[in-house]
Amino acid sequence: MTTNDVQHTTPRLAEHTQRLDWMKLAPDVFKAMARLDTATGQGVEAYVLHLVKIRSSQVNRCAFCIDMHTKDALAVGESVDRIIQLDGWRESKHFYTAKEIAAIELTEAITVLTQAGVPDEVYAKAAKEFSETELAYLIGAITMINAWNRFGVSTRMVPGHYAPGS
Repeated sequence: MTTNDVQHTTPRLAEHTQRLDWMKLAPDVFKAMARLDTATGQGVEAYVLHLVKIRSSQVNRCAFCIDMHTKDALAVGESVDRIIQLDGWRESKHFYTAKEIAAIELTEAITVLTQAGVPDEVYAKAAKEFSETELAYLIGAITMINAWNRFGVSTRMVPGHYAPGS
């Protein structure tokens, strides 16, 4: 237990087991994903990128990615309040800028394409806040975190062990 953990009088449940170590078994896929992730992240401001990665991971229920990207965001100075409120951003928009809200809305639309695709009004808000080049990179970054989430969820990657910079 870390110093930030609440001390419980009853033991925690055991961790689940990862189904397979896809990064070890398909290292060429992992390396290609990592290169693409780096490329798409170059065109998006770090504070926006952190919110996008956390929000997509919340929507996709990727506990490993929520753990990783929340810790990364905290490590570079993102506020606990903004991270806590991200899942309920519609009721707490005052924690975010118009640009961040546009990115969060676009993230949700791309993450859950089956509900309505990417509505014109969501795309228009993002296009108002981001240059075309930034928007292209943002769409790439949203696509990448969704791909990472799918690996994390399908292989049941175990959250709780990630440390920023590792």
